This record gives sequence, structure tokens and C-alpha cells, in this order.
Amino acid sequence: MSKRSKSSEKDGTVEHRSCENGTQSDSSGKPQDKRNRKVELGKKVTLLRGISIIIGTIIGAGIFISPKGILKNSGSIGMSLVVWIACGVVSLFGALCYAELGTCIKKSGGHYTYIIEAFGPQMAFIRLWAELIAIRPAGLAVISLAFGQYILEPLFMPCHIPPMAVKLATAVGITSVMVLNSMSVTWTARVQTFLTFSKLLAISIIIVAGMYQLFKGETRNFENAFELSKMKLSGMPLAFYSGMYAYAGWFYLNFVTEEVENPERNVPLAICISMAIVTSCYVLTNVAYYAVMSAEELLASEAVAVTFAEKLLGNFSVAVPVFVALSCYGTMNGCLFALSRMFYVASREGQLPEVLSMIHVRRHTPLPAVLILYPMTMLQLFVGDLYSLLNFMSFLRWFFIGLVVVGLMYLRYTKPDLPRPFKVPLFIPVVFCLTCFFMVFLSLFSDPVNTGIGFAISLTGIPAYYIFIYFNNRPKWVQRAIDSFSRTLQIVLEVVPAEQ
Repeated sequence: MSKRSKSSEKDGTVEHRSCENGTQSDSSGKPQDKRNRKVELGKKVTLLRGISIIIGTIIGAGIFISPKGILKNSGSIGMSLVVWIACGVVSLFGALCYAELGTCIKKSGGHYTYIIEAFGPQMAFIRLWAELIAIRPAGLAVISLAFGQYILEPLFMPCHIPPMAVKLATAVGITSVMVLNSMSVTWTARVQTFLTFSKLLAISIIIVAGMYQLFKGETRNFENAFELSKMKLSGMPLAFYSGMYAYAGWFYLNFVTEEVENPERNVPLAICISMAIVTSCYVLTNVAYYAVMSAEELLASEAVAVTFAEKLLGNFSVAVPVFVALSCYGTMNGCLFALSRMFYVASREGQLPEVLSMIHVRRHTPLPAVLILYPMTMLQLFVGDLYSLLNFMSFLRWFFIGLVVVGLMYLRYTKPDLPRPFKVPLFIPVVFCLTCFFMVFLSLFSDPVNTGIGFAISLTGIPAYYIFIYFNNRPKWVQRAIDSFSRTLQIVLEVVPAEQ
């Protein structure tokens, strides 16, 4: 973290460097590429690409591998389906709140941007700090490990996959996603669209096969679906928590608002369409599972989609791990595409080094912001205890999302004249806030030790804010070294400040 590098103020140096790297200047001296385009992030996220980002990041490996957490804690097939529907509705409420924020605050950055607008820079920095040092590298590494596991599954069947082979395949997957996001925004979006259609195809195959069984009369597993003898009230919050985790990702389009075409129309529309598709897919996929497997068989399965395919689709079951791997890759790609914009905006706000808000002179990608997660993710992949870290941080996700929606209501009070092309009824943010803070309380109650550790890690952002941001009067030799490093990095990466 550093205060704004003064090198950017010396336009002669920056402009001369950018010209050497394939740019030219217009009459006002502002950088342009060889095709006379401004060096900036363009509006390349159409409605279809917006839908692909949301669906592609929500639907990961979970629906294919283990829906059993909800079934186990809800106690019956009928109640598990009710939980899936309820979680979809609550997630839609949260997504609608973010749609309002995305249309009245037309900046990228998601949670970070909305917190800084409502509650100021210190609270936003604490969120950013937790995201950067722990949450996002661990989250990306975990979904990447699932990719590595399932992409190798067909090659090693029926043998056990060596753990180091999984990590190496995971490292290749992470690296390829980083390269793709560094090379082209357009191709990143196209790949995301393709992967979204791939996972929807896999889900459609499961749904059609399951519905066919239902129409044949295979309904015995739905008899006494609401048998409540195994249901415990203490388990329902845990089932709900699992369901909300499965729907997480509806907020990622708000991380790239500045790149969305016609955001006033496309952000709410993409969110509503995506949540309707995801909720329908989740509920119908679970119905299909129950048409083929009993509750006991589903609870005993390590990978539900694979068991389903083995029972019903014969040799096609070999393709299921490939679809799971593609689904994980889509989540990796969508997450990185969105998260890099948060770091880009944080740099623009002066809370991260200035080089992170620079754009590649020819490819028009936020290259430094894309690469910042790479070393931390690789480090945690090979040496970190990822799952413990995720347990530490899971409650922080819901705390800050709840805080963002509180900020929505606060902004209605403090800035009533702010244009709001899309506005939700007040009961929607109220219900969603209560849900978020209920899940925070649930984390504190069910796992106070890990939750406390996560809370302590996030609180280290307070001294970090004062050291790196608030008290920034460094010795001149330290500032010169930082400026020199930033200029060198700018030259090596071929990046320049985005034209405003």
C-alpha cells in the first residue's frame, strides 16, 4: 500500500514510456493505442455476458458434487427442496438490492465501492484487506483444487489421484485463467459464456434424465417427502446456511459495472434473469437426483452427479467429471474477472499502489490488478490450510454483504436525491439484512473459535489502514524507492494510467 506515486504527475516520463510500448498520444498528450483508441476499460459486457458472469460464478462444483448438506440438516426430501427455493428467493432479494446500488452508483468494485460510498474509506479498507490477504486467494485456490481433482478424474479412473498431481493440475488451471484475463477482456467474456452454456448443458442432461424417470412413474422417493420425524429445528439454520453458500456469486456483475453496456437496464435485467435460471436449475436438479436416488443413497454419495450418471446414464458417467471441471473453471474465470476490478478501483481510490489502476497499452486489460492474486493463491495452494481459512472467513462474507445492504438504506436517508433508475421496496433490503446477520450470529454460535480467528484477522486491517493509508509521511528515500519500483513495474508490464 502506498500513497499515490508522484511519477504519474510527471507526464513526460509516462507518455514517453507508453509511446515506446506501442501507444501514441493525441493532441492533448493523452495515451492512445495504435488504432487511436483510448487506453481504458471499454464497455464490453453485454446483457448475455452479464448473465454468463453471474450464472458462471454461482454454479460451481457444489450442485454436481454434494447437495447432501441441505438434505442432512433439513431431515427430509420435501424440506430440502423448500430450503433450496427459500435460499433462491432470499438470494434474489440480495441481488435486487445490489441491482439498485449498481444503477445509482455506476462504479465498478462491488462491495468495496458501496461500503466506501456509504461508510467511508476506513471500513472499505478493512474489507479490502481481508479480501486481499486471505479470503480471495483461499477461495480461488479451493475452487481451483476442485478443478484439478475432476479434470484428472477420467485419466486416473478407478485409481486414486496423487495429491501432487492434483496440485500441479490446479496450478496450471490458475495460471491459464490469469493469462486469459490478462490477454483480452473480450475473449475472457466469450470463454465465460461458453463455460456457462457447458454447465447449463450438463445440468439440463441431469434434469431431462430425471424428469424422464418421474414420467415413467419412479416417484417412490417422493412418498412421505415431508416426513418430519428426522427434522431438527437446530439443523434448519445450518441447512439454510449451506443453501445460501450454494447461491453465493450473484453480486459479481456489480464488480464490473463500468464495463457493462447500458447498466441502468442490463444490470437489473441480468440479475433477475440469472437468479431465475439458477434457482430453477438448482431445484429441478435436486428433483432429478431424488427421482433416481433415495435420501440414504444421496447422503452416502461422495459426488452426487457421478452416482446419478452411473445409475442412469451408463458410460456417459465418464463425462460428468469433465463437466464438473469445466464448471469449476468457469467459476475461477468469472471470479478473477470480477475481483481484479475491485483491486483496480481500490487503487484508483488511493488504497492500493497506483500501478494496480493502470491498463495494458495494447490489450486494454487491467493487467496488474489481474496478477495481484496470483502469488498469494499459489502460496496458499501449496503451503496453506485452505479449508480452515475459509471457515475463518465465511462469516465475514455475510457480515459485509449485510453491511452493504444497510448502506443502501442509509444512502436513501443521507442522499435522497441520488438518481435511482431501479428501486426495490424497503421490505426487501430489511428481510435480506436480517438473513445476513442471522447467518453471522449462526457462525458465532456454531464455531466461535474459527469465527473469532477470522474476526481477528480482519481487525488487522485497522492498524494497516493507519500505517499505509492515514499516516503516509514516509522518509524521502523510502518514497523514492517505491516510485522507482512502480516505474519499473509499469515499464515491464507495459501499462499506463487509464484515460479519464
